[in-house]
Amino acid sequence: MSIEFIGYISNNNSSETIVRQGPILDPLHIETVAKAHENAGFDRVLHAFHSTTPDALQVAQHVLQTTKSLKVMIAQRPGFTAPTLLARQLATLDQFYNGRVSLHVITGGNATELRQDGNTLDDKDERYARTGEFLDVVRLEWTSEKPFDYSGKYYKVEKGFSQIKPTQKGGIYTFVGGGSDAAIEVAGKHADTFALWGESYAQVRDVTARVRAAAARHGRPTPRFSLSVRPILADTEEKAWEKADEILERATALQDQTGYRKPGHATAGARRLLALAEQGTRIDKRLWTEIAKLTGANSNTTALVGTPEQVAEVFGDYYDLGISHFLIRGFDPLIDAIEYGRELIPLTRKLIAERQATKGVAAE
Repeated sequence: MSIEFIGYISNNNSSETIVRQGPILDPLHIETVAKAHENAGFDRVLHAFHSTTPDALQVAQHVLQTTKSLKVMIAQRPGFTAPTLLARQLATLDQFYNGRVSLHVITGGNATELRQDGNTLDDKDERYARTGEFLDVVRLEWTSEKPFDYSGKYYKVEKGFSQIKPTQKGGIYTFVGGGSDAAIEVAGKHADTFALWGESYAQVRDVTARVRAAAARHGRPTPRFSLSVRPILADTEEKAWEKADEILERATALQDQTGYRKPGHATAGARRLLALAEQGTRIDKRLWTEIAKLTGANSNTTALVGTPEQVAEVFGDYYDLGISHFLIRGFDPLIDAIEYGRELIPLTRKLIAERQATKGVAAE
């Protein structure tokens, strides 16, 4: 089973510990961080979606133009763009950039934020039902060789057809995230990779088993699995934990300026991370929960703390549990991406290749 490293490119230089100084959309920052990820050995980068931020589709196109081989993972929320239109937009981009496009489907758990984009479905299970139909139509638009009709509760299409198809056979690679039962059911039917946040070994076993069962119910092969975590690295374990404490102190002091505060609503995924934080500050070997607790787990906020070798070892553990994609980002977006490429990424690839070799399986 091959592995992949996914980075993250924000629209400007900011994080839980860095107060934005420049514009909301900072092209120079985006270009610099994109090139740093490509040079560091990342396979692709995530472009996030929020109801008030710059359009991820257009930012991703700029990154594709800026880089040579780096793939993009474009987050989109069903319900705000017609599925036929989004399918053609992504297929067009995929043709321009020779298969470097992937889709990350996030239904959204905060009804208040979703209303900023005009959402009218406050029931989350109903939103996931809409997501399922949305992906039905998207896939038909990508793959159907003749006009198709689709009649669902949320989408109705008559004689739908796209002249342009993705370069990727079978359609653009699709990630699905979410922590609820409804999310897992949609993932079982549609996901190429299911995206988890940085959870404990026990939680990973639980979620992956549920996704496998959902895929089986839909007669599909098991999707791959992605884990999102924030590595905090140093030359020694002691220094790494000191660095983590400094990050927490700075994040706490800057909350009013950065905006990384506990939201009024916790998604199912956030509740899982907060439940983990209640179990302790350090989980398993070196999973650190303090930033999740501080911010209400309002994004992927658990961290792995240690030397590059120690964190690579934990990635190996997750790999043995079925994780093949590692979405990693730091608290200093540019510097951390460079640091990950210097040691963590090559060490992890080497460790997993060695584990595969001992099992007589070729690692890609």
